[in-house]
Amino acid sequence: MFGTESSLSMFLNTLTPKFYVALTGTSSLISGLILIFEWWYFRKYGTSFIEQVSVSHLRPLLGGVDSSSPTNSNTSNGEADSNRQSVSECKVWRNPLNLFRGAEYNRYTWVTGREPLTYYDMNLSAQDHQTFFTCDSDHLRPADAIMQKAWRERNPQARISAAHEALELEDLSLSSSCSCATAYILLAEEEATTIMEAERLFKQALKAGEGCYRRSQQLQHHGTQYEAQHRRDTNVLVYIKRRLAMCSRKLGRTREAVKMMRDLCVFQLMKEFPLLSMFNIHENLLESLLELQNYADVQAVLAKYDDISLPKSATICYTAALLKARAVSDKFSPEAASRRGLSTAEMNAVEAIHRAVEFNPHVPKYLLEMKSLILPPEHILKRGDSEAIAYAFFHLQHWKRVEGALNLLHCTWEGTFRMIPYPLEKGHLFYPYPICTETADRELLPTVFHEVSVYPKKELPFFILFTAGLCSFTAMLALLTHQFPELMGVFAKAFLSTLFAPLNFIMEKVESILPSSLWHQLTRI
Repeated sequence: MFGTESSLSMFLNTLTPKFYVALTGTSSLISGLILIFEWWYFRKYGTSFIEQVSVSHLRPLLGGVDSSSPTNSNTSNGEADSNRQSVSECKVWRNPLNLFRGAEYNRYTWVTGREPLTYYDMNLSAQDHQTFFTCDSDHLRPADAIMQKAWRERNPQARISAAHEALELEDLSLSSSCSCATAYILLAEEEATTIMEAERLFKQALKAGEGCYRRSQQLQHHGTQYEAQHRRDTNVLVYIKRRLAMCSRKLGRTREAVKMMRDLCVFQLMKEFPLLSMFNIHENLLESLLELQNYADVQAVLAKYDDISLPKSATICYTAALLKARAVSDKFSPEAASRRGLSTAEMNAVEAIHRAVEFNPHVPKYLLEMKSLILPPEHILKRGDSEAIAYAFFHLQHWKRVEGALNLLHCTWEGTFRMIPYPLEKGHLFYPYPICTETADRELLPTVFHEVSVYPKKELPFFILFTAGLCSFTAMLALLTHQFPELMGVFAKAFLSTLFAPLNFIMEKVESILPSSLWHQLTRI
């Protein structure tokens, strides 16, 4: 033993500074090459090469089981290409399930003292109202001119006063125009403090709106002015019926709401006005059918609207995932699935969840209650945090009602990010995720009491971070050794001596315990 120690000490003393320079330089070069290869492999395939080799080859030899979620290998390139729609980034859409300002948003303000809507969101609503409820010929009629100014007012009380003024002017003139219907709409949205009161005002608006619609329908071919009036009257009528259906849904008359929404969907398909598609009434219909647990009709609606030519939404994607999860979630167990593999139905459910999560990755944290919900805004950004809030606010109860659905979502949704190509701008099943969603969501959501969710980027694997640290450390050692070879040689000898000190201590203890003859025989062996 003493001979081995002395030979080791002699070997360390004979090492020159050039050896330490060569050693540290070589190790720095090798770790740098490993880092470059790891980074290239991660950029191309989205995973670490060392990690993949250890999981694929070493774990089975050690008896481990790979329980990772399966990839969507059956997705054809044609379907992926067709889903990459050339849509404008960060287009803001009106929330199909937006609440009532007077009966719901204002009630939240009274209780908490917080404003649930941002100025940007309300300004977008003002622009929508001017588009839906006004036309160029309104200035020719006094009551319509008042309502045209009312929709542009920023002060809520000024808007409400203008609506009452328009109604009084209509009563004095003993005539009926569209201003009467739009005035009732404004009062139902902003002055009514309960849903029942809002419903009463919407029924009055419906009576006035139907009369205006019939008159303008007869005159629509008499000129451009009458055609614009008819388009406006159509928008007013659809808006009133949709809000009445939402009132019925909120008051518990869900079957009545479903009937009204079905009629609106038929009416929307019959009309060619582009603004009607902005209402997205089928999303209201899906939510009401889920409340009735009428899953067959939900599937029928999805079959009609979940088409590659139509813009997707979180409601479409996650409702499709919920239906497929419903078939297997009550008996799903991740441990059993890892042992026997996934069945065809489970595979379809997992793929549907992956598809939904890739479209909007913010939804699962709200459905799994990992993040607090707030009141949804009046406008949403598809694939953004605002859409996730709007979806989860109304659909969380439907996921809870399906036994095991949230458990299946919890077990599988994070696997999506291992499947998406890196960098994320490439996209996978959908067009690339817009970069500007975070900025737009900060405008739509009250960031004072809500932390805006951002796209969960892929984290660098441990081995890339490890090799980067190793490369930096060895490069620094190589530089110091080149600049101060004698000093670094002393440090290296001291480090090695310290490193082997515990071993020397153990060997000394062993020699003191064992007889010298026995130790001599062992060293000879």
